[in-house]
Amino acid sequence: MKPILIILLFLLSLNAIAGEVRLKDITTIESEKHEALIGYGLVIGLSGTGDRSSGNRGAIFTVQTVSNMLERFGITVPKDYLRTRNVAAVIVTSNTPSYGRAGSHFDVTVSSLGDATSLEGGVLLMTPLRGMDGTHYGLAQGPVLVGGFNIETDSGEKLKKNHALVGRVPGGGVLETAALNTELQLDQPIRLLLSDPDFGTASRIAAKINAGLNSMIDSKNIAKPLNAGVVEISFPVRVTNQEEAVSFIAAMEILTIQPDVDARVVINERTGTVVAGGNVRINEVMISHGALTIHIKRTPIISQPTAAFSNVGQTVVEYMTETTASEGVANNAVIKETTSVSDLAAALNELGMKPRDVISIFQALKQAGALNARLIII
Repeated sequence: MKPILIILLFLLSLNAIAGEVRLKDITTIESEKHEALIGYGLVIGLSGTGDRSSGNRGAIFTVQTVSNMLERFGITVPKDYLRTRNVAAVIVTSNTPSYGRAGSHFDVTVSSLGDATSLEGGVLLMTPLRGMDGTHYGLAQGPVLVGGFNIETDSGEKLKKNHALVGRVPGGGVLETAALNTELQLDQPIRLLLSDPDFGTASRIAAKINAGLNSMIDSKNIAKPLNAGVVEISFPVRVTNQEEAVSFIAAMEILTIQPDVDARVVINERTGTVVAGGNVRINEVMISHGALTIHIKRTPIISQPTAAFSNVGQTVVEYMTETTASEGVANNAVIKETTSVSDLAAALNELGMKPRDVISIFQALKQAGALNARLIII
């Protein structure tokens, strides 16, 4: 067994360290580039939910595409006679797979281009896929999977679940042209790109590679951090062919480190979601939260003429407005300086906080200088 493979098996047995993650889970290799692909095609087999073929709202390009396709099969049909309610024009998008070769399969996304109401049950016809420069890379074809439905009756009733105008074709794309040269250049260094750039993490990665692969490295260190997001690694002299280069990268990717993650609190105000990381710390602070409720009541007062059924005078409607304000009992809590996320959650639960209240409290904590974390609002 080759020395590189022996080292690979040895490193696999030493990788289960609590709190550490593999390099392959937080980095990507710079050469793993993807080419964005796009194509125009047709989805057929729809149950009357395709593009309209007549009227001012009809998708004219769908009729033209169907007519052109039929002509290629030797069938000539006047466009005025075509009905395309079972057909929808779509845009197909995807990316070339990493290290893809001719024949590699990949998933594609199908999106409605016309006025179809649903792509449920449709099949994507053979669609050429091209890059930004117009280069032909492959084809896409297959049944479209839609995670929902959109039902509309002639009387105007609608029943909708999820979004039915975008679907996927798993494995429906076939690569015909390799996007990039997949051979590793042994005389050129490779670069690891951190998914979450951090100077501390980059330094730890370089130190771990130099120490963890010490028996494979010559007299000098082969890994060095270039910045917070890039670590450059040179191939050792003993790596002389593609097989050894692959084994070296495999041994490097399974090394584990403890990444540095900055403290963050992410707030989604639209959904009322709050996510706080484990590194979030809060200085000692007192929180007082109460509810103020304002209720406005409008009562109609009807004034009628004195004589019943009199032709003199008229019925008048006036309104009396009554406004009341009530303030709930304020809930107070003191949070100690060593508070962790779990302690903070327990304190807020004791106060009976709702998600919207928690969002307001976090924003106030940041303004008060008590929140030692980045507050990200999305």
